[in-house]
Amino acid sequence: MKYGYARVSTEGQDLSLQIERLEAVGCGRIFHEKRSGKDTRRPQLQRMLETLRPGDTVLAVNADRIARDPFDMLTILRTVKDAGAGVTLLDEPFIDTTSEMSDLVMFVIGWAAKWHRRRILENTAHGRARARANGVKFGRKPKLTAQQKQDALARLAAGEPRWQVARAFSVSDRTIERLR
Repeated sequence: MKYGYARVSTEGQDLSLQIERLEAVGCGRIFHEKRSGKDTRRPQLQRMLETLRPGDTVLAVNADRIARDPFDMLTILRTVKDAGAGVTLLDEPFIDTTSEMSDLVMFVIGWAAKWHRRRILENTAHGRARARANGVKFGRKPKLTAQQKQDALARLAAGEPRWQVARAFSVSDRTIERLR
């Protein structure tokens, strides 16, 4: 049996290209999920690994769809091999899990995936820092404007109960409490 595995990191990303490619090579069943590759407890990955029988093949588009860490990659590869199955990567056809060199190759590819993920995180952090320096505000918009905050604090200082101030501004009691 050929099993496909497709993964993207976030809900906003699209799995369809991976799924189409796996269908095109004859996967009888495709496990897919939208979870980070650094999460080794991905439910669909675990289900697929538990399903494997001798002679089965796991197909994925490339190594970083399976794991982002070389040690995770080796653990997954060992689980596949222990089940008597193999792994084929569509974009990395030089990987042959039936050879003794496969552990080394998979480790190197897993290391490269981890390195690539680190670069992504660094680039994202630099982009965020640059945006902050240019005045971009992150997070939710405040529920109260600066003027509303001043007005609410003035009403509290005048002795008005917090719950009443919260109701006047249509916010929670906790929002008013945090102003102090």
